Amino acid sequence: QVQLVESGGGLVQAGGSLRLSCAASGRTFSIYAMGWFRQAPGKEREFVAAISWSNGNTFYADSVKGRFTISRDNKNTVYLQMNSLKPEDTAVYYCAAVRLHGIWPPDVKDYDNWGQGTQVTISS
Repeated sequence: QVQLVESGGGLVQAGGSLRLSCAASGRTFSIYAMGWFRQAPGKEREFVAAISWSNGNTFYADSVKGRFTISRDNKNTVYLQMNSLKPEDTAVYYCAAVRLHGIWPPDVKDYDNWGQGTQVTISS
């Protein structure tokens, strides 16, 4: 198993920035990719961004392309830099890991380890 702990959420004004972090521990050698998802009140969870653990390839949802950047360091932490934030970005943000080596980008159903989530609120 892989344990994931998110941090960095908060309240910012529209147009501002936030950086989320996700620290992975446990069987991190088994990770194929990691991703960020979000869930707004009354809505389904949606994919935001993914990064390949081995080569750093990235993939983004159209709604965040050009505003959000996913990255990782060499200490098993994944980041989501969020710029030009909009009220519609308000949600609980979750990081997740894929251990099954397969297609790129991974299918949503392949994410099998999840963090507890961190709240991001954007005021207008």
